[in-house]
Amino acid sequence: MKSLEGKSVLITGGTGSFGKAFVQRIISLNINVKRLIIFSRDEYKQFLMNNEFSVKEYPFLRYFLGDIRDRDRLYRAFNDVDVVVHAAALKQVPAAEYNPMEFVKTNVLGAENIINAAIDKNVKNVVALSTDKAAAPINLYGATKLCSDKLFVAANNLAGGHNIKFSVVRYGNVMGSRGSVIPFFQQQKSKGILPITDKRMTRFNLPLAESVDLVLHALEKSIGGEIWIPKIPSYRIMDVANAICQTCEKPEIGIRPGEKLHEDLITLADSSSTVDVGNYYAILPQGNGKIKSTYLTQLGAKEVPANFCYTSGDNDQWLNVEDIKDLIEKHL
Repeated sequence: MKSLEGKSVLITGGTGSFGKAFVQRIISLNINVKRLIIFSRDEYKQFLMNNEFSVKEYPFLRYFLGDIRDRDRLYRAFNDVDVVVHAAALKQVPAAEYNPMEFVKTNVLGAENIINAAIDKNVKNVVALSTDKAAAPINLYGATKLCSDKLFVAANNLAGGHNIKFSVVRYGNVMGSRGSVIPFFQQQKSKGILPITDKRMTRFNLPLAESVDLVLHALEKSIGGEIWIPKIPSYRIMDVANAICQTCEKPEIGIRPGEKLHEDLITLADSSSTVDVGNYYAILPQGNGKIKSTYLTQLGAKEVPANFCYTSGDNDQWLNVEDIKDLIEKHL
């Protein structure tokens, strides 16, 4: 990984599911990073993570307490940092509907703080994590992440003469991540009841390890301004429930506020600026013909069909019950 070798790397939200997987990957690949800074606001989670990945055993690790809402603390943390992976966010859809400004402060204003600190502190490469809920959002969480995505794409125009690039990765449900459906169903299994919001519901599925792959790809390949999207399978919520407990009762309780039946990763409106790059799609900055030309003529990308969209309910890859069981056994 040339983009990380000898570099000082900082990950916001570093004690979360993704952060721990990212640190594990750096360690397992023996990537020669200069420093790997785990930036997060929860001292207890940092204590637990230091027990798992100790500074004594891995002297390149740093644990740095801070909140992305705190501009001054970010500026201190970004001193001599080369690469930033921005994974910090508030994420729970119902909580966002009830506490909207808290989500705005973290997901939008926090993103602005990341961008300004990165430019002013001469960071070279920033990748921000997004969500399928940012595509055609109908809930406050998705709206804040769409705004964040727009900020990071536009940040390439703000950088001026600074040698820095900003890009985004957008993906669906991460298998087994905190608060997601599979751990919830596993907890409910002992009660013999798996509540289903709507039996027609579908979602994209991405193992945690593949979300790390996507970020490493973006760090290595981005020109600046891309929103990277992996080609991933969908599942039906009833197949997930049956994979975890065939005999459990499965009452339908109704969709929660802000939920969709199906999730989008690429909307119809994005199709004109989307290219196919093999294992991934990339939504390129609108109005920047130079970047699109570079992808099509030099990087082997292909234009997607007219009126293309990428939706969990209309996917060409599906996980069945046995596939889901195998993935749970392998990854969880």
